[in-house]
Amino acid sequence: MKPDEKKSKRRKIDLLFITATISTSLVLLLIGMISFLLLSAGKFSTELREGMTIEVVLKNDLEMSDANKLRAKLSKAAYTRECLYTSRDEALKEMSREMGVDPSEFLQYNPFYASLNLKLKSEYANHDSLSLILPQIKANPEVEELNYQRELLDAVNDNIRKVSVVLLVLTMILTLISVTLINNTIKLTIYSQRFILYSMKLVGARWSFIRRPFIRRNLWIGLAAAALACLTIWGLLKVGVKYEPGLTALLDRNMMIPVFVVIVAMGLLITWLCALSSVNRFLRMKSGELYYV
Repeated sequence: MKPDEKKSKRRKIDLLFITATISTSLVLLLIGMISFLLLSAGKFSTELREGMTIEVVLKNDLEMSDANKLRAKLSKAAYTRECLYTSRDEALKEMSREMGVDPSEFLQYNPFYASLNLKLKSEYANHDSLSLILPQIKANPEVEELNYQRELLDAVNDNIRKVSVVLLVLTMILTLISVTLINNTIKLTIYSQRFILYSMKLVGARWSFIRRPFIRRNLWIGLAAAALACLTIWGLLKVGVKYEPGLTALLDRNMMIPVFVVIVAMGLLITWLCALSSVNRFLRMKSGELYYV
């Protein structure tokens, strides 16, 4: 092969590498956005559940020391995220502020009870867990009654289930599209070298030996595409924060690192699987079939 032909072929291969990298990075960018969507939905649902409060109304004649003992007991429970004590005077001040009038002025007494505001961990904010937790709390002799917004809890859990189903279906569809697009991109890069594959097979090279350089090359494509996708997402979020400060939460390490790990892992896994599948497909073909694919 003449030097000019070698240079032309090298330029063609480099162009295929760049094209495949850009195409793959666009697909990985889509996967990254899906990951952000799933993490944001999970974080939002956790915040909603953890915002639910159970008001543990204490008996009117309860001593402060007994109230503190109950608070300490509930704070140590596996289901408790936070347990705060509200005295009768604090409850009166808060209600007076909300109503704009002091109820004790015309009632001549404080109508409110001391209470514990119990916030649950997100995994316990559901009916199955509450059916076990509430009787345990109510069994304490210091407790007068329990109040919580059952309708709100039902609405939150119902909406979370609906959103989870929609996101699951959307994720499956977009993942299938992503894998198909990357597979077609890699198949095209290997297609141009199908006769080289056949020649290597004719001289007796093992399939594992033939596959190695193609798989290695496509792994580099996957890694380069993942890096490009991560940089693009980071750059878009940095620019987006200037116009929408609410996006700052997405720049949190707990959000960014898992998304970048998913992008890199998917980039390497999909390109490896697609390269392996494409090379094996061409290796199984006979010489005549190579002209009609």
